[in-house]
Amino acid sequence: MFLKIVIVFVFIFIFFNLRNFFKLNRKQNVFKSKKLTTFNKKNFNDWMNLTKKERYNLSKQDSVNYMDRRKLLLDEIRKEYKKISRENFEGNIKKK
Repeated sequence: MFLKIVIVFVFIFIFFNLRNFFKLNRKQNVFKSKKLTTFNKKNFNDWMNLTKKERYNLSKQDSVNYMDRRKLLLDEIRKEYKKISRENFEGNIKKK
């Protein structure tokens, strides 16, 4: 009886350790994929050493980031324009 309980606990212990090990490996792979994000004249050779698919994915990611920043900037401009328009409208009403 005691031997069966010990064996069950050993299997549970091994299972949890293996699960944690595989989780750790997945996280490390994600961090390795982001090793090069920005390129300039100094690391031009690194850019050229990337595969065609990696260069494509990086340029695609840059494009998505640019579009997100552009959308945020446009939203800020629209909010500012609405604020200025309201102030001018309220000023015109008070003058009359």
